[in-house]
Amino acid sequence: MPETALIPPSLAEFETLAQDAFESIPPELAKHVGEIVFRIEDFPDEETEREMGLETPFDLLGLYRGVALPFQGTGQMQADLDMIFLYRRPILDYWCETGEDLADIVRHVLIHEIGHHFGFSDADMERLEQSA
Repeated sequence: MPETALIPPSLAEFETLAQDAFESIPPELAKHVGEIVFRIEDFPDEETEREMGLETPFDLLGLYRGVALPFQGTGQMQADLDMIFLYRRPILDYWCETGEDLADIVRHVLIHEIGHHFGFSDADMERLEQSA
């Protein structure tokens, strides 16, 4: 195994990994994604930790922030863009614990968070992921 394979991706490299994962999501999901910003951060901020009731910042791999499509009204002005946060360090920790392919983990988290954008249940998202 090359030595560089042991070095975890930087925030910038992780962003590229997330973009590649986004390009591989099922077309029936991707075609509906509009103005969403993807943010890569090492950990959730303290406010998010409190809101989510996390025991540790490693408990959250990703988070959708915004108004889910089923709850958006027509003609309604949105104050901010919808955002999907991917938390690099918890994802890397999960990767080390499971040995799963890192790209697959990022893709799974991304699909899960996009699914929240559409108001899908966890079962709906699992079916979408398995169909891809």
